[in-house]
Amino acid sequence: MDLHEVPLLTPMKGPHCHGRLDKTKSNKRLNQVQQPAFSIITELEDAVSSGSSAKRVSTLRRVTDLFLHDGERLNDEQVKVFDDVLCFLVARVETRARAELAKRLAPVDYAPFEVIQQLAFDDEIAVAADVLTNSSRLGTETLVKIASTKSQDHLLAISGRANLPEVVTDVIVDRGETKVIRRLANNASARFSEAGYSGMVAHAEDDDQLLEILGLRVDLPIKFLRDLLRRAKDAVRDRLMAIAPQSVRDEIQRVLGDIAREPAVPARDFSVAEQLIKLMKSLNELDEAAIVKFVGSGKFDEVAAALAVLNDVPTDLMARVVEGTRADLLLIPCKAAGLDWLAVESILRHRPVVPAISDASLWQAHRDYGRLSRETAQRTVRFWQLHNRIEKAN
Repeated sequence: MDLHEVPLLTPMKGPHCHGRLDKTKSNKRLNQVQQPAFSIITELEDAVSSGSSAKRVSTLRRVTDLFLHDGERLNDEQVKVFDDVLCFLVARVETRARAELAKRLAPVDYAPFEVIQQLAFDDEIAVAADVLTNSSRLGTETLVKIASTKSQDHLLAISGRANLPEVVTDVIVDRGETKVIRRLANNASARFSEAGYSGMVAHAEDDDQLLEILGLRVDLPIKFLRDLLRRAKDAVRDRLMAIAPQSVRDEIQRVLGDIAREPAVPARDFSVAEQLIKLMKSLNELDEAAIVKFVGSGKFDEVAAALAVLNDVPTDLMARVVEGTRADLLLIPCKAAGLDWLAVESILRHRPVVPAISDASLWQAHRDYGRLSRETAQRTVRFWQLHNRIEKAN
């Protein structure tokens, strides 16, 4: 079959192919084509009109086969026709068929643009994963939008993508959970801004595995390596020295030597803030309005102390949560304490973190806060209490 005879359908319009096939125009052209072309067009018309899922899946495979066989030699107009047809069928087949198409098109550099976008935005990760990780047809703006709005599984898929730019990794570091951040840190070709490196190092504070992954990155700036090694337990430092390549090992050894010569930093003193908060609690004045007022005045020692008292945890632990890069962790003590969303939003918007929380992350936090039950939050806080006591005992 000569694929140069395939453009028999008027392209659909609108983002991600939400238009319709123009059957009138395509039918007028049917008499102008050879029998093989007529066969595929007839099959497409039957699939569209019959309502049979199996027929649509079979047609989707046939159209994909045709495109992959000779797609490299098609002109833009012909590729657009395939794009329209595939988009039309993709919207009408089940997850398994969409996932199969995504797997076939993801490694193809000349894959139809719109159908790749449609597959990448699919809520089903079985469909989106291959495209998000491998397709060269996804631009930076699209990746940022998906990373800002889709699930952790979508973030995980993007995190394995080659040559991720800083603007994408910034979003992933901002929104990603443990599994996502580990994969991103393992991505040797990913590039990071200072905020991205800082965020990953903050994530590593309670994650020895992530700490080791970051410690082995040859591109980690020296100031972040120093911060990382300060946080590391002796056992983790020893493992890094044992598994690091010689160039990295020499740098680790030098930084550890510098750290050993640094004067001890006195522990942060929260006593004044704690006394005030305890007094306010005894007077029944420790409420959401008081916390929001502390936020507005930039008194985050008092904010940390207030959340600590309301959750019966140490203030230094709560200060690390309040001032850390992970907005999702801060939701837990706020929900456990029964704060409403407006108070939580105020804390998230104004806490001393660089960069400030993005609108997309704030929107996601609002959704997550609504889904988080107070019982689950309180159970998590009890786990933090136990973990903190075990750490101090050791």
